[in-house]
Amino acid sequence: MLALAVGVLVAAIVANRPAGADDAPPDSAYVSLADVPAPPAAPPPGPDASTGTYAVECGRNERGHYNTDNVVTSPGLVGGAHHTHDYVGNTTTNALSTDASLAAAPTTCRGGDRSAYFWPVLRRLDRAGSDAKAHGGGKHGNTGEIVVPSAVRIVYHGSPVSEVVPQPAGLRTITGDPVAATTTDEHVRAQWGCSNAPGRTTTKYPRCPSGSGLTRTFTFPNCWNGLQSDSDGHRAHIIFPAGNGACPTGTFPVPQLRITLTYDLPDGVAFAVDSFPEQRRDPMTDHAMSVNAMTDRQRAEVADCLNEGRTCRAARS
Repeated sequence: MLALAVGVLVAAIVANRPAGADDAPPDSAYVSLADVPAPPAAPPPGPDASTGTYAVECGRNERGHYNTDNVVTSPGLVGGAHHTHDYVGNTTTNALSTDASLAAAPTTCRGGDRSAYFWPVLRRLDRAGSDAKAHGGGKHGNTGEIVVPSAVRIVYHGSPVSEVVPQPAGLRTITGDPVAATTTDEHVRAQWGCSNAPGRTTTKYPRCPSGSGLTRTFTFPNCWNGLQSDSDGHRAHIIFPAGNGACPTGTFPVPQLRITLTYDLPDGVAFAVDSFPEQRRDPMTDHAMSVNAMTDRQRAEVADCLNEGRTCRAARS
C-alpha cells in the first residue's frame, strides 16, 4: 500500500510540475542533419500501380483550433490527451465528435472535405506559452509557445503494386506511437526532417541548416480489412503494407494519407513536440490522427484519381 501511495504521489507531481528547464528534452534527443543517412531508393512502381496523387488544401490552422482531446483513441473523453493537438479540416473536432456531427460542420479544406486531421503541437522553448498553467500545456510539462506551421501539405497516394479502393466512410486512423518512450518501438513512425533534404528523416529532432525549415511527415497505414472503420486499439482494422507496398492477404489497399508539416524557426532556437508527461517530449512519440468525413462522391473521386495516374487537387467549393 505504501508503494502504491508513493507511486500515485510521484505521478501527481510529474503531471502538475511547474514549467521550467527540466521540461526541455535532453541534448541526446537532437541530431545534426548531416548525421542522418539518406534513404534507400524506392523500388519502381509495378505495372498495376495506382500512381496518381490527390492533394487537399486545408490551411495551417490559422483559426487556432486546439484542444487536449483525441476522438480517434479516446472518443468521449474530454481532455484525455494531456497534451495539445493542432487541427486542420473540420472546425468542430473534439472528443465528442461523431460521424454525423462532422458531416454537418464547416471545414477549412477546399472542396468541402470535412475530414479531421490533427497532431500534437510543436513549441519553441525560448518563449512562454499562453497555456503555461493550463491542462495539456505547462501543467503537464508542455511548456513553450505554440508554433503555427508555415505549410501543411495533405496528399493521398496510391499503391505501388495495385489499384486502390475508396476509404470507407468514417475511417479512423492513427500513425505513430504517443507512448513510444516507455514502450517498444513497434508503432514508431516519427519522421523528422529538414526542408532542404526531402526524404531524409530521423526519429530524433533534427538540427537543420540555416535557411531550411523543420519538417514532420506523417505517413498513414493503408491496408484496410474491408469490414470496419475502427477497431479495438484503433490499429487492427487498417495496417501498413509490406516493404514492397503490397497489402497482406485479407486486406485491401486504400488511398494512403501523407501529411507534411513545415516550420520556420529562428536558427538555433530550441523546440519540442507536446507529449504525455511521462514521455518527456521524446521525438519518437510524434503521431497524427485522421477521421475521414468525405462524402461518398469525394472518396470515390480520390480513388479514381490515383488509379488513373493523375495529379489532382481538390477544387474550391
